[in-house]
Amino acid sequence: MMQRRKIIDLLHTISSASCKCPAHAHPGTSALDAKVLLSSAQNATQSKDYAFEMACSTIRYGKGVTQEIGMDMVNMKAKKVCVMTDPYIAKLSPLKVTVDSLTKNGVNFEVYDKVRVEPTEESLQAATKFARDGKFDAFIAVGGGSVMDTCKAANLYCSDPEAEFLDYVNPPIGKGKPVTCNLKPLIAVPTTSGTGSETTGVSIFDYEPLKAKTGIANRAIRPTLGIVDPLHTLSLPERVCAFSGFDVLCHALESFTAIPYDQRSPCPPNPLLRPAYQGQNPISDVWAKYALVVMRKYFERAVYNSDDVEARSSMHLASTMAGVGFGNAGVHLCHGMSYPISGNVKSYQPEGYSKDHPIIPHGLSVVMGAPAVFSFTGPACPDRHLEAAEMLGTDVSNAKRADAGKILSDTVRRYMQVMKVDNGLGALGYTKDDIPGLVQGTLPQHRITKLAPREQSEEDLASLFENSLSVY
Repeated sequence: MMQRRKIIDLLHTISSASCKCPAHAHPGTSALDAKVLLSSAQNATQSKDYAFEMACSTIRYGKGVTQEIGMDMVNMKAKKVCVMTDPYIAKLSPLKVTVDSLTKNGVNFEVYDKVRVEPTEESLQAATKFARDGKFDAFIAVGGGSVMDTCKAANLYCSDPEAEFLDYVNPPIGKGKPVTCNLKPLIAVPTTSGTGSETTGVSIFDYEPLKAKTGIANRAIRPTLGIVDPLHTLSLPERVCAFSGFDVLCHALESFTAIPYDQRSPCPPNPLLRPAYQGQNPISDVWAKYALVVMRKYFERAVYNSDDVEARSSMHLASTMAGVGFGNAGVHLCHGMSYPISGNVKSYQPEGYSKDHPIIPHGLSVVMGAPAVFSFTGPACPDRHLEAAEMLGTDVSNAKRADAGKILSDTVRRYMQVMKVDNGLGALGYTKDDIPGLVQGTLPQHRITKLAPREQSEEDLASLFENSLSVY
């Protein structure tokens, strides 16, 4: 009876949120129609999904393309624009080029340069307050994933001023409500080659009460336009380039090895409720493979040669490509484990990052568990693990399927060695005593951990963290 009540309530929610145009609305639904809908919803919630959707921001790529952003705002008829960035990028050329273009085209704007790198619920709310007070009708995010994710959240909560903060946050931490309000135009200008956030409907942040990362995932919050200007990557410090590159690597590997879309459950009772992360699918594979091939050719060159325009341009595009892939397929255990790793940082402060607070950069926290994860998931889809290793340059001609997990694990480990990544969680300040807390921080991430091709128990997660205390 309780399940029936929940489904009826859900149908009411969907009905109120659905399109009201004549072609799609269903005025005067009869009692028989309602019973049919209820039966369909009950069946759908008990079965696996059967479809996937591909959604992506419009992408504009090219050296120097940021200079067009003022014209974009004029074309969008924006009257007052909020430009968001962080204190570091605020001093660099990407913001200057953006501001110059807006000024040249007579666009009224204000700059918010207080975005926190690795945002928290508190920093998102501060950005939201600025956005609400400013009454902006368009947004521009200039920076890395933290800036773009903060701007997405500010746009959402500014567009729905009655919403409470946890309304749109992923369950089980938040309510995960569908987004039914109209958001303002948002242009994202990525300055790192990692997150792919310019393509996705995902905003990630640290939820400090639980010492874990969570986020908002809904296609409605994805940027209207991503301006991918590789000239912005030429100022990236070496460690920033390396760590953001590992985010690209794991985006591609995790989306390529995720559970297939038609094995994910439950099937949504309405397409409005189909999640942004839907499982590996034929289209997401195209983007993941592209990114892996680029990583093989350009990753090392981009990290150690800051003036290698070809390498850094290629990595910038690979970040966007991987973003299209994982933004629809999803990621799994590497990212699920990374959230408590970065959320529970003690005193680690890497070179090339702000020193105003301890930080484990997102890409670093993600790759720390990758060797252990792919050893664990290898038996579930060995052919995909071998194919991924081969695209990254490993000879698998005589490989056994039983060794697929270890082979991909060793491949990732080799990249970590070349990029001089710290030797495991121990080097970041964690000990065996921290593992129970890291496991507890991973458990609420079932939005992504359930996309792993192999189910995992608490004991499995503890073993993965223990195996990640040292990597080499």
